[in-house]
Amino acid sequence: MIPVTYALGTDELWTVVARERTSLAELLESLSPQEWEAPTQCGDWRVRDVAAHVTLGARATVGWALREFVRARGNSDRMIHDTAVHEAQRPTAEIVANLRGIAGSRRMALGTTPRESLLDILVHGQDIALAVGRDRPVPAYAARDAADRVWTMRFPPRPWPLPKARLVATDLDWTRGEGEEIRGPIAALLLFLTGRPDAVAGRLERGPRRAEPGPEPEAEPPDEIPAGQTA
Repeated sequence: MIPVTYALGTDELWTVVARERTSLAELLESLSPQEWEAPTQCGDWRVRDVAAHVTLGARATVGWALREFVRARGNSDRMIHDTAVHEAQRPTAEIVANLRGIAGSRRMALGTTPRESLLDILVHGQDIALAVGRDRPVPAYAARDAADRVWTMRFPPRPWPLPKARLVATDLDWTRGEGEEIRGPIAALLLFLTGRPDAVAGRLERGPRRAEPGPEPEAEPPDEIPAGQTA
């Protein structure tokens, strides 16, 4: 069976992105200087590096992107890392202002689609919230779109290998893969899919694949017609 693809409409997607960018800016404004330096699930990135990174895609020009790509000697991962770390040197108030400034923007990083913009803000918003111990709920329907994008993306190349498992969301309709079953909220599955298993420890349940429910058995006709009734 071909799985159903869950993609938000373009306007709905950008509405979610704008809302998530605005709420993340509000979270960042509440952080202490120490929290801005907290380590995240993104390698050696601190909160300030992640925050700076999410402002870049909608602000980058083609010329800037090409110069940075050359400076990174053609390594896109190095380019993403180095530009984020460099941008993170700005004052925190400026980083927040830049994020607010792109809240309603529909510009995208070179070579990406709107769905990467959604994926970027949802996952990195969680990276920041988890690093500073804050609760930041993720809209389940938006997380499903992002998880589906991770599962199906071919270009840009997916940087995370797909798990050899059957992923099952427990809060809405979404199932992908084959093998041992991993169940949990779609927001946790999204973090798992994007290489953050430690971030969802305790939020996912593993176990053998559950049998699909079969049809209800048909009731057997009575052997005798109860007294007072007719056939």
